[in-house]
Amino acid sequence: MGQTDFHTHHAIQITLALEGGFALRTADACEAGPAVAVASDASHIFQATGLAAFLFVEPESPAGRALAAGFTGALNPLGTPALSGHMAALAAGFRASCDEAALIGLGQTIIDDLAGSHAAPAPDPRVAAMLAYAEAGLDTALSLPGAASAACLSPSRARHLFAEQTGLPFKTYILWLRISRAVELYASGASLTDAAHEAGFADSAHLSRTFRRTFGLPAAALRVNDRAA
Repeated sequence: MGQTDFHTHHAIQITLALEGGFALRTADACEAGPAVAVASDASHIFQATGLAAFLFVEPESPAGRALAAGFTGALNPLGTPALSGHMAALAAGFRASCDEAALIGLGQTIIDDLAGSHAAPAPDPRVAAMLAYAEAGLDTALSLPGAASAACLSPSRARHLFAEQTGLPFKTYILWLRISRAVELYASGASLTDAAHEAGFADSAHLSRTFRRTFGLPAAALRVNDRAA
């Protein structure tokens, strides 16, 4: 697979070596497979040969909060008694051209297994209200004052609390939601231009720059051959 650029995304990344191997690097650490989690917002490089799977987990979700509770740094080796069997099933499903729903189900099983050994800290209800406001209104003109109102906070208090709890400024979190939506649209077959416009980017060039900065690869890396054809 080669090597990505240094990049940073808000999702927790669970990286699994299904065939071959990989290494993940930060500015001051390195971890190899078979299973490693990258903490949210950690700048890293990915190098691999063979087949690898990436599972991206929203850090504000229950599974994300549970996973993060067990992290000790930016790169975190993973393992449970059942993990190797789950990974074998995922590799077999991919080779057999399982449908998307089946692969997602296998991925969810792995996430549940890894997160199940950690207690998820309770979310701050005010931040949860701001997150819900952002997710529900991505097609509208979102603003920090609007999010603050949803959480019954002043804009200044909302700004500080949101950054404290999520690690991101509210504006940057909105960009993360937009790139997530664009990725889903583009991977599902929309053109880069259509995905950019539907997700709220100015144009496809803006989306391409943001994608590379977020994932370390050109957006074209999402395009794969239809293995069922």
